[in-house]
Amino acid sequence: MDKRIPLVAIVGRPNVGKSTFMNTIVGKKMSIVDDQPGVTRDRIYSDAEWTGCKFSLVDTGGLDFDEKGNVYNVHIKEQVDIAIDLADCILFLTDGLVGLDKDDTEIAKYLRRVKKPVILVVNKVDNTKVFQDNLHEFYRLGIGEPFAISCTQKSGLGDLLDKIVESVKAVSVDDETDAPERVAIIGKPNAGKSSIVNKLLGEKRVMVSEHAGTTRDSIDTPFKVHGKSYILTDTAGIRRKRSVETQTIEHYSVIRALAVIRDCDVCVLVVDATEGLTEQDVRLAGYSQEMGKPIVVCINKWDLIEKDTHTINAFEKNILRDLAFMPYYKSIYISALTGQRVGEIMKAVETVLANSKTRITTGQLNTLINQFVAMTQPPFVGNRRAKFLYSTQVGISPPTFALFVNEKDIVPSTYLRYLENNLRKSIDLTGTPIKFLLRNRSTKGDKK
Repeated sequence: MDKRIPLVAIVGRPNVGKSTFMNTIVGKKMSIVDDQPGVTRDRIYSDAEWTGCKFSLVDTGGLDFDEKGNVYNVHIKEQVDIAIDLADCILFLTDGLVGLDKDDTEIAKYLRRVKKPVILVVNKVDNTKVFQDNLHEFYRLGIGEPFAISCTQKSGLGDLLDKIVESVKAVSVDDETDAPERVAIIGKPNAGKSSIVNKLLGEKRVMVSEHAGTTRDSIDTPFKVHGKSYILTDTAGIRRKRSVETQTIEHYSVIRALAVIRDCDVCVLVVDATEGLTEQDVRLAGYSQEMGKPIVVCINKWDLIEKDTHTINAFEKNILRDLAFMPYYKSIYISALTGQRVGEIMKAVETVLANSKTRITTGQLNTLINQFVAMTQPPFVGNRRAKFLYSTQVGISPPTFALFVNEKDIVPSTYLRYLENNLRKSIDLTGTPIKFLLRNRSTKGDKK
């Protein structure tokens, strides 16, 4: 299995610049930014990299306390616990322009009890001399040496990122051949995820209810099937973002569920056949694809559908239309209530996991790519056309291929889709995404 990507949580009181910081680090606008406190309505994940070390950032809502040091919202303590539990390193962001606030003191009091690396960050330090004069007040927090930064001026970020990398490097776990594969059961509330888990395990390990949202946390259960070890994770049902009130237990259950997707080896997306594939199902599938996870689309409650000889084909056609961005998915139709075909789920999981670890020899890959290019040349971009010089596989889970070309900037994304479609026709890669990495490689005679 690949190394786990460490998670870095950004915490602090409202309006200290957490979202701006995250946007600055990841290089694109991933979080809502506004001058008014409390604008962040969701914690948002994004990958970052510094000096070759990859990690994920998670933005959080602001922590607000009353005069007695009690959290205003009754759920804030639970939210903070979950954020801390998920993170490998915590960035405690404060405001160097305003100075210390009573909420900073309360947050520091809590973080001093956390047995994980905590890095104190003082944002909005546009004037270093003014900050140096007030430096002593931030030491009073008892968190350690403060890192002064300015997101607007992009100053001090290098030293801070060095410290983050130093803190998270020990977290990455080397590949373990015998480690159990992690199977994440994901989907909307009340789609039947917990019922499926109980059927697979042969016991009522997970609470099942007809009311949506019964599962509030992610539940790991080790088990074996066909002689192989797995960890089955039942996740909280994930609703559309606007359907989840910010700063509630359910909101943070969603965040934990998304974290499970990031750390799993394969996703089983459970779809309610009586509702069909919904917008949120599509979003979850897209998130799994972004994370490079193989996926099985499990259509549950198939026993409740009135059927004729064309029903399954029509249903599959609709799924293919909505999941046009990932036509490689593997689908299976089951009933957790009756147990119909539930045993086929793990067979499908084994198939897509195996496909995600497919290796293609360099010779075979170059032969195939050359054939595809010969059949259809890349289009001209201006007066230039890309030349494909060499190809090799550089990774698995998902299968990742480096394509060396004369000019990578003139290879359209549509042409990469053409190569992917033809590669899938030649190699069974059902259920797994694949990645192409374009690399420049000049040769004599190439026109630049």
